[in-house]
Amino acid sequence: MTDYGLIGGKLGHSFSKIIHNQIADYNYDLVELTSEGLRNFMTNKAFKAVNVTLPYKQEVIPYLDEMSMAARSIGAVNCVKNDNGKLIGHNTDFDGLKALIEYMGLELKDKWVLILGTGGTSDTANAVCEALGVARVIKVSRTGKDGSITYEEALEGCKAAEIIINTTPVGMYPNNYNQAINLEEFPNLEGVIDVVYNPLRTSLVSQALSLGIKAQGGLYMLVAQAVYASEFFIGCEYDKSIIETVYKGLLREKTNIVLTGMPACGKSTIGGILAETLDRQLIDTDRVIEIKMKMPIKKIFESYGEEYFRNLETEAIREASKNCGVVIATGGGAILRKENIEALKQNGQIFFIDRDVEKLIPTRSRPTALNKEAILKRYEERYEIYKATSDVIIKNNSTSKEAADKILEVF
Repeated sequence: MTDYGLIGGKLGHSFSKIIHNQIADYNYDLVELTSEGLRNFMTNKAFKAVNVTLPYKQEVIPYLDEMSMAARSIGAVNCVKNDNGKLIGHNTDFDGLKALIEYMGLELKDKWVLILGTGGTSDTANAVCEALGVARVIKVSRTGKDGSITYEEALEGCKAAEIIINTTPVGMYPNNYNQAINLEEFPNLEGVIDVVYNPLRTSLVSQALSLGIKAQGGLYMLVAQAVYASEFFIGCEYDKSIIETVYKGLLREKTNIVLTGMPACGKSTIGGILAETLDRQLIDTDRVIEIKMKMPIKKIFESYGEEYFRNLETEAIREASKNCGVVIATGGGAILRKENIEALKQNGQIFFIDRDVEKLIPTRSRPTALNKEAILKRYEERYEIYKATSDVIIKNNSTSKEAADKILEVF
């Protein structure tokens, strides 16, 4: 018997249990189902109320006895309530997406919108666009079926689009680094919305922000729709300030703390203090590489060269960055590759540990910092990159504990 929960295909990445546990005092479970499992679950009716996610937002409809006007108009259901054996379907994604758009301060009235995807969430996005007075909506899909156009057609004929809403799972964990469309092809873009919430900042959102375009992922929408779903579940009404409270708390909990800086600046030590204080896992990317290669970094440089090591480093960073809510200590040269920074920022806030160069102690275990001359050269080459790629600069000229405390104050 499931009192409350989420049903879907693969739910290992879901934040829904955490969110509902903060909203209301009820047991909320994640229930992964196959198509056959869905049939049994819905016909047995052994639940009080559930959220519904991919790929079942439309597949649950035949099992329902009743649908709300919102669900009926959209043609998709994201929550089902068992009312004494009568299954009632509802859709709170509409209110969730509308809340996200309002939170972003994005104006859709009289705009040209491209909706990526043709599933249930794309129908929700279409309904929100209509409600907000959008001038023109075009759906985009790989096949061009169901009234949509292909991505190739969108790139050729829709360059004047002003808003893009991604409703596909492209870029969702664990395939974090995929992207549905190249935003550089749309010079008039004013806003990008991605309903994917894990990672916190998808490649699509990252590209939009790098182009100076207002953009946000789906975490706020997820929280908002969960609040509205909980109201539907138990027949209550919350103060809507709970949406922002839960959102900000969840964002803080899931955001990685990423440490960058020169060799010997204290990243690993500070990272250890932060991990212990916050009860988080520490991932030291240099240590990950050493374990994989079964040799120290210096030996890797000597045996295979720096380029080989940098490729290992990028691989380690990309995997580490898929995590949420961890502390990541990077190698001194991690900031030299743009793709490393993009990966680290998907789920992370980057803190540059800035230690004065005269306090950096040479060590033979660090191949790019063997002596004072090498350290000074690296410092001059990298200092401005460290600053430019960080979100926060933390001076570390005294103790590692004081630097960790500064990070905790900001975070």
